[in-house]
Amino acid sequence: MTKADLIEEVSRIVEVTRREAEAIVETIMRTIVQALREDGKVEIRGFGSFRTRQRAGRIGRNPKTGEAVEVPPKKIAFFKPSKEVQELVNPKESEGRWATEPPRARRAVFGFKANTSPPMWQRLRFDGCSRASVAAR
Repeated sequence: MTKADLIEEVSRIVEVTRREAEAIVETIMRTIVQALREDGKVEIRGFGSFRTRQRAGRIGRNPKTGEAVEVPPKKIAFFKPSKEVQELVNPKESEGRWATEPPRARRAVFGFKANTSPPMWQRLRFDGCSRASVAAR
């Protein structure tokens, strides 16, 4: 969803003109950014919280030339969704698509029965490749 899509949706639901909906969306966004600049946190119950985090300065590399470049410390905006939003985005298996699908359909998609052990990450084989060996190459 883009900002224009959000404006259209607000306009449709609230039954106001597009210009008024744009003013509403702009005001909300401007208020959130202003609060982050002043306090460093915004909490919207049932939706999530915005916070600022401090990133330390570091030495980076210019990808074009490869020379070392000093990256200064900076603040970044961080969003943490609420539990309700997390549950809506990641529904439990009993509430989602698989609640109505027979077990055979799950095997056809995943290649194994859902909720069987060992976990999938234990069954994966990396053929001797590890992060250290890949990084050394």
